[in-house]
Parts: sequence; structure tokens; C-alpha cells
Amino acid sequence: MPLVALKEILTKAQRGHYAVGGFNFNGYEDAQGIVNAAVAVNSPIILMASQRACQYIGLHQSVGLISGMAKSVDVPVCLFLDHATDMTFIREAIKAGFTAVMVDASAEEYETNIRISKEVVSFARNYNCSIEAELGKIGGKEEYVVVEDRAVTFTEPSDVPRFVEETGIDALAVAFGSAHGYYKSEPKLDFDRLEAILKVTDCPLVLHGGSGIPVRDVQKCIAMGLVKVNVGTELKAIFSSTLRRMCAQLPESQIEPKKYMQPVKDAVAASVKEILIALGSENKA
Repeated sequence: MPLVALKEILTKAQRGHYAVGGFNFNGYEDAQGIVNAAVAVNSPIILMASQRACQYIGLHQSVGLISGMAKSVDVPVCLFLDHATDMTFIREAIKAGFTAVMVDASAEEYETNIRISKEVVSFARNYNCSIEAELGKIGGKEEYVVVEDRAVTFTEPSDVPRFVEETGIDALAVAFGSAHGYYKSEPKLDFDRLEAILKVTDCPLVLHGGSGIPVRDVQKCIAMGLVKVNVGTELKAIFSSTLRRMCAQLPESQIEPKKYMQPVKDAVAASVKEILIALGSENKA
């Protein structure tokens, strides 16, 4: 089927009380592994590319790659530009065919974040594209976006209603204890803060930095009402470790690339399947 907008996927998730996984990809193998996992468990899926990944693969090539995969399967597939800060690049991605974009103006002051996010929403309305924004500052490193521990700012529930109303966003990434990249210790999520945010908005909420958070905590967030969980670091680690293992196992005389890359695709698919089942999106396609 054609690529679908994020809003369509998350609206159904809200009604069904489950979450959908947003998974970062960096090329064909991990992208196909993610889609294969979604098909295997009959789940909707969100494939996310960072600005840097798009620059590596190619913007239109990314759209062609994921659009081709979507058309070959019967589960909803959304193509998502993750943590985008360059307004020109955002517009190019929307026009190219991305069906969701996260505009990340979280480093700016509240009023500026509203203005920038609103501008992107207004532009995207002419296309089949949903917009996610971030309120508060989620820690860690995500490509071009780096937030040191001392700069982390949790989302203030009182800031949410006006932000959502004035921007018109379709999803909101909230900061309540998660972080991008590897955790130095088990993360401590502020569930009371999440509950307070959920009480003041109907906007679909997103958990960033899903890699490394205990499943029980993720599922508690979902039970409370959160509907999108982002995973990136875990898949990067699986991709690289599997490729290293295959290079060590296969003889130097083996020059068939598929012998090295098929296990990567399969390993990514196995991990994503487990996550989708944990999120409750199995058989929700």
C-alpha cells in the first residue's frame, strides 16, 4: 500500500490503547529488516531516517526505497524524518514524499519553538505529511542534536496545551527521563509528569530514547496513554555486531555480499519483532 501519514497510525493506536514503534534505519538492510518484522507480526510501522541518514542515502532515494517496500506489503508504513533542524531540508523532505517529519526546535525558547513548529505544520498541510515536535529537551546525542545532562529540561505540563493548540502538531515528543544513545545506568522515568501531561492534552505522545528502557517501564507508559516509542541505538548495535561477526566467520575467499548482509537483515527483523509485540501493536495492521 502507499505510504501513510503518521497521524493515521497514531490515531488508531490511541483508540486501540497500544503503541507503534518508530525505528531508525541507515540503509537497505536494516530498513527491509524493520518492514519484514512488521509483516511477520501484522503491525503498522514507522521507519525513521535522520537528516544525516538521508544525506548518506539520498533524500529522494530514501523515499523511493521505503515507498517501494510499502507498496509490496499489506501493513501501514510511515516514512519519518527524525530530529530535523534545517528548515530547507524539512521542506525538501516533505515535497519529496516523507509522510511525517519531526521538527526539532527544542533548543530554542518556548515562543520560538512554537513559531518554528507552526511554520512547518502550515507547510506540511499541503502534503500528506504529519508533524511531530518536541517540548522540553531530551538528553543524549541524536545526529546533529546533542543535549548534555546539565541542559536536559523536562516537559512542563502547563506548557503543553498552548503549544499543541498554537502549532497544530500531530504528535509531541515529551521529556520525562529518557535519553538518546546508551544509558549509563537504568533510566528513571517520571511517570507522574507523564500522567500530568496526558491529563492536559489529547495530542499523541512520543517516547524518545527507547533503547535500554526496561520493557516494564515502556509498557507502563503505553498503559497510561503514550502511543509512539522510538528505537535507534539498539538497531545500530545489532547491525554492526552482526556484520562484524559475519566478517570474522566467513573466509576471505567469500566475496558474496549477501552472505554478509542477509544475517544483518534477519537480526534486525528479530529484534524489531520482539519490540512490536511488547508495544502491543501485533495484529493491529
